[in-house]
Amino acid sequence: MSGAVSPPEKSADAVRGALAKQNPQLPIQKVQSSPARELFEVSMAGSTGYATPDGRYFVIGDLYEVATRKNLSEEQRKVRRAELLKDVDWSQSIVFSPDNPRYTVVVFTDVDCAYCRKLHSEIGKLLELGIRVRYLAYPRSGPASESWATMEAVWCAADRNDALTRAKRGEKVERAMDCVAPQIAQDYALGESLSVHGTPLILQEDGSVVGGYLPPAQLVHALDQLARQKAVARNAE
Repeated sequence: MSGAVSPPEKSADAVRGALAKQNPQLPIQKVQSSPARELFEVSMAGSTGYATPDGRYFVIGDLYEVATRKNLSEEQRKVRRAELLKDVDWSQSIVFSPDNPRYTVVVFTDVDCAYCRKLHSEIGKLLELGIRVRYLAYPRSGPASESWATMEAVWCAADRNDALTRAKRGEKVERAMDCVAPQIAQDYALGESLSVHGTPLILQEDGSVVGGYLPPAQLVHALDQLARQKAVARNAE
């Protein structure tokens, strides 16, 4: 993160080692300098915290810049989400797209969740409003569940879009005998890395979180607002 001013005598690796020495069970993903002097930002599974250089003290929560009210922790999480989404093979996702999309959203979805089904029931309206939807699989019940098996059957289907629509209507999607769908495990692992806690989770490819289910008109409004905020931020640079 630009503007980081953590003390140079302590590196991120040294802080990570100090934290591990204090508590080897901490699920640390990344340690880096932060804009707050004498604190290092620590990314863990599902949360962000800040540690002192000696690893003795740790605070869970988000860091804000008082003058601007900007959530600096969320800005960093957004960068992380964007990095992970760059590695997605979108040819393996299920995409519903208008001819000339205004916006593209990435949706972690489950075939059995009520709001995932509601969102998909409005896919025609989303397309009319110019929203392209890229679905990634996130069966909330996890591996070896019925939802997981259904999503594998959907991803193995010759017409994935139709199969997903039928599955979300509660129809049975037959699984081919030679069905192999590694994409489900890959998408699920990505969701775990992004700390997906519920579905649908709607994101943009730059890592911005739009939220959960929103009616089509509200979703467009939220995307318009995000677009305006990004334009203001670009002009301020």
